[in-house]
Amino acid sequence: MDLPIYYTRAEYIETDTGNKVSRRATISGPQNIILGGKTVIASGAIIRGDLRRTGPGHAVVISLGRYCLVGEGCVMRPPYKTYRGNFNYYPMKIGDHVHIGANSIVEAATIGNHVEIGKNCIIGKFTIIKDCAKIADNTVIPPNTVVPALALFAGSPGRFIEDLPESTPEIVEAQTKQYYTRFQPLPAER
Repeated sequence: MDLPIYYTRAEYIETDTGNKVSRRATISGPQNIILGGKTVIASGAIIRGDLRRTGPGHAVVISLGRYCLVGEGCVMRPPYKTYRGNFNYYPMKIGDHVHIGANSIVEAATIGNHVEIGKNCIIGKFTIIKDCAKIADNTVIPPNTVVPALALFAGSPGRFIEDLPESTPEIVEAQTKQYYTRFQPLPAER
């Protein structure tokens, strides 16, 4: 078992569903963001739930599943486009067991389950990342790209490198659960 990753209790807010959100993260429009549970949002992360369609009603702008990690300095904002002269934002849906590395910028439309996104990546507007895909560190995925299931993408622009093994969902699920278990308050504060 890997060593614990310690944090100070004062820095993180823990919700009833086990989400751990850094007080140094910027969460805009929290009423439009859904966290599935046991998700960690690291310090410096920016999640823009305030960027939503104009008009009445409650709009879910960004939804994250269970056991997700939004790394330090990540920026997550919903994709947008002008259609028939109207500027609009569109919702972003992220599945379970998704890890987003530090300093990545994500404007995807959909990210499936068991997806790993490396550090310093740019995920273009309206990108669709299917289940069990992996984006290597420093990859730039152009807007409107569809990353197939069980595929590794790397480079700038990001392109297909290789197929991932069929065991990827089990491996990623174990990694994300282990990360959440290792992410603990300092022993002196328990």
